[in-house]
Amino acid sequence: MNRTAILEEIQKNVKRLSDTGNPDYRYIPLHPNPSPSVDRLKRMMNLLRTIIFPGFFGPEQEAHPYSVHYYMGVYLEQLYDLLQEQIYHGLCFETETCEGGKETASDIAVAFINEIPRIKQLLSTDVKALSDGDPAAKSLSEIIFCYPSLQALLHHRVAHALLNLGVPVIPRIISEMAHSATGIDIHPGAQIGEYFAIDHGTGVVIGQTTIIGNHVQLYQGVTLGAKSFTLDEQGLPLDVPRHPILEDYVTVYSNASILGRITIGRGSVIGGNIWLTYSVPPGSKVVQGGASLSPERNG
Repeated sequence: MNRTAILEEIQKNVKRLSDTGNPDYRYIPLHPNPSPSVDRLKRMMNLLRTIIFPGFFGPEQEAHPYSVHYYMGVYLEQLYDLLQEQIYHGLCFETETCEGGKETASDIAVAFINEIPRIKQLLSTDVKALSDGDPAAKSLSEIIFCYPSLQALLHHRVAHALLNLGVPVIPRIISEMAHSATGIDIHPGAQIGEYFAIDHGTGVVIGQTTIIGNHVQLYQGVTLGAKSFTLDEQGLPLDVPRHPILEDYVTVYSNASILGRITIGRGSVIGGNIWLTYSVPPGSKVVQGGASLSPERNG
């Protein structure tokens, strides 16, 4: 096929793909407003990581106590500029007009910066919980620098704070960044208390309306999910509480699935590979029946 013929084929598809009124594409709307930038949000999260864990991820000179205050101011100002811009794009993303969005975005960005000390405090407790629950951890510094679960929790704590401030779409983008990088899927709407630890972490799923108390530990492959959906008159799922509540000091071992709006009482232990769809009282221990050893067949 010569170049002219190739360009003719391309132009045919330009016409097809540019037809925004084509009913075959009715579920893919044209989006004319500014959209958040994943690259700039990644830069924002790198700044937040440097702010919350000073000396670990920035230049070497930032690790000295006398320079922390200076660099903190520089980074917070850079963070504000990035955040204000991206929040504005997020506000435009789900509305027909961006009118008044820049002032609102500025107010939200400042409100978020005021939340960062609380986010740092929560992550400090998460570092301690990871250290207490993992004998392989040699130091707190190793956990901060290496553990994927802490990366996922950083993203979640940030995304949850932004969601509570009314920011659309950006919290979900931030949570999916961590999901892609770590294999840990935490919806930004999930409420998670202090001293939270995920050991290993791969395959963990925590749904939107999950509530997790303090001193809770999960292992890899745990699902805190919905059992079923409440539907509206058109048969579409309603956004109502549908995920579990885990009270304080609960431990859930690998590949357990806890489904529905049920409560796992304080201090309970849920064993591996359990499928649980009912509430259990405080102090419960839910395990599988013991394995049996079949005699070896002869011949």
